[in-house]
Amino acid sequence: MAGDLLSQLIEKVDDLLPQTQCERCGYAGCMPYARAIVVDGAAINRCPPGGEDTIRLLSKLLSRDSMPVDSKCGRFEGFKVAFIEEPWCIGCQVCVKACPVDAIVGSARFMHTVIADQCTGCELCVQPCPTSCIQMLSPTQHPTHGIAKTWSASQAQRARKDFQARKERLTTDMRKIKEAKRRFRLRRASNSDKKLAIEAAVRRVDSRYDG
Repeated sequence: MAGDLLSQLIEKVDDLLPQTQCERCGYAGCMPYARAIVVDGAAINRCPPGGEDTIRLLSKLLSRDSMPVDSKCGRFEGFKVAFIEEPWCIGCQVCVKACPVDAIVGSARFMHTVIADQCTGCELCVQPCPTSCIQMLSPTQHPTHGIAKTWSASQAQRARKDFQARKERLTTDMRKIKEAKRRFRLRRASNSDKKLAIEAAVRRVDSRYDG
């Protein structure tokens, strides 16, 4: 029963987090941070995208003191969306791999594009880009029309689903890679056994003639 109550509280904390999956809190996503808050007593002010509004909600839920956003984690700057300057994109796919919600599409050596209404503004794609062709723009600056002006609860829910779907896809891909490697090792071992058997047979034949 205690475990169920703990899990429920972790889910409530996670529901209050913005689901940007930016890792600025120092944890690998919003759920790990929520778990750390409840189980390990992590500070509730380590989420810059959530800002002071999220801190106040967490404070009320957990009966903890409210406090400013931890400056070591960053500062609240409002909702921003990634934008790729496509002429400078070399199609390296580094940003595709960095995006936690699969909001960037593009094939190797071809220009990549951000799906603006799926982007969480996490900024994880910016730093690894070798050509610095990714900018974080406010909705009013972004050339894509119709994107939300602020980060909404419905976007947070979708981002959580996209994040989970990506994790499951990567887990499946890794499982397939491991299975392919296992089959390759078995096949190589089998081929090696066949080679040894052939060599042994040749030696037996040779020994007859030598005798």
